[in-house]
Amino acid sequence: MPDRSRCTWADGDDDLMRRYHDEEWGVPVRDGRVLFEFLTLEGAQSGLSWRTVLHRREGYRAAFHDWDIGRIAAMTPEDVERLLLDPGIIRHRGKVESTIQNAQAAVALGGPEALAALVWGVVGGQPRRNRWSGLHQFPAETEESRTLSKTLRKAGFRFVGPTTAYAFMQACGLVDDHMPVCFRA
Repeated sequence: MPDRSRCTWADGDDDLMRRYHDEEWGVPVRDGRVLFEFLTLEGAQSGLSWRTVLHRREGYRAAFHDWDIGRIAAMTPEDVERLLLDPGIIRHRGKVESTIQNAQAAVALGGPEALAALVWGVVGGQPRRNRWSGLHQFPAETEESRTLSKTLRKAGFRFVGPTTAYAFMQACGLVDDHMPVCFRA
């Protein structure tokens, strides 16, 4: 089968990045547990490349109980210390602690379903379709990502600034930013 045209950021020699682009990026996610996973991973990306985080995704799943929000919310300071030694994740105290705090905030909202409703409410329940001609047109943030960031922060979430919120929105299909030449557009 001939290679397909895809967004340039995923057109390299990294099979994991290509599979992520081809199978997940921009596909609407309504499962609150998966949304929490991506919110965590996008927060972990802050200051790093997506490739770095994506290659640790399985480590995150193991470290954070396959994204069981209730179990994550119950993690202790001793768990934080243990996780800071885990080479399978980004070992940054603020990012590890924010994952636990964000799980607690998600529980306070009412759990994964309530998180999904909050997130999708920002776009009126429907994905936004953009058609950029190149990566230079991708905004770092939008009015909707600023609203999502503010809403999440008000609910007690951390590492959810407007730029992180926009990357999250792209990853989870709240916005579809596949370029016109991409087979996924």
